[in-house]
Amino acid sequence: MTREGRRRLGAVAARAGLVLVGSVVAWGLVEAMVLERRVLELGVPDLPRELDGMTVLHLSDVHAGHGPGLRTMQAAVAWAEEVRPDIAVITGDLVARPRAERRFRAVAARLAQTARHGAFAVLGNHDHAEGNDPFAGGRAVDELEGVDLLGAERRTVEIDGRRICLVGVDARAWLKDTSYRMADPLDREADLRVLLCHYPLALDQVEAGDFHLILAGHIHGGQICVPWPGGRVGLAHPSERFLRGVFERENTVMHVSPGLGTTFVPFRLLARPQATLLVLRTRPAV
Repeated sequence: MTREGRRRLGAVAARAGLVLVGSVVAWGLVEAMVLERRVLELGVPDLPRELDGMTVLHLSDVHAGHGPGLRTMQAAVAWAEEVRPDIAVITGDLVARPRAERRFRAVAARLAQTARHGAFAVLGNHDHAEGNDPFAGGRAVDELEGVDLLGAERRTVEIDGRRICLVGVDARAWLKDTSYRMADPLDREADLRVLLCHYPLALDQVEAGDFHLILAGHIHGGQICVPWPGGRVGLAHPSERFLRGVFERENTVMHVSPGLGTTFVPFRLLARPQATLLVLRTRPAV
């Protein structure tokens, strides 16, 4: 091939590469705005039969003010208005930029009105401006209308005569205090014990028998993933064991939400934002 032929071939390859990259980016921008509404039946060991069928709407990682998280949260709340969950939960990284706080509060107040027995939230690392994302300035809201914002404390809800204890995790203490004990506020006599923690690694750190259920987020389902034998790999967290979905250890079940928003770049790839309606089902402990 002549030098001119090689030059033309290289130009064609470069243009094709640009088209491919542009197409992937365009797809990622669209994917980040298209909410997946998932109904998931979740077996919980020794769940009382009175709570069989209880529903929990699990949302996470809105990052309001950066990317499309507020838009997907609005879509999630519209769905919640249809399904009317027993409890609604948001597991951290609520507001990325202070300018979005007012809009986030308005959408969160709508969410609270959908939940029959209460809406609850915890903060995440980005709420405290802890992280590597230069586009998330952090805004740790201290209260929300209708949504009970938990730190290292517990709340009790009664459904059909059974007591449910929800324990929050202080996201900053998790990062800074090596002596922090997540289970300190726990009511160990409660019929269902739920931990709300931004970080999925909580499953490795809880003691056996403390919690029946952990709800976490943080990883965004990988946000930008590539196909791999046996599944997908999140490029931001290639070694993450708890990318998305359901995990279990010693009769504690954890659901990791893929989240609603984005960090760094406002797009997702093979990791759609998701609102998950968990339908709790009783099953024997192992």
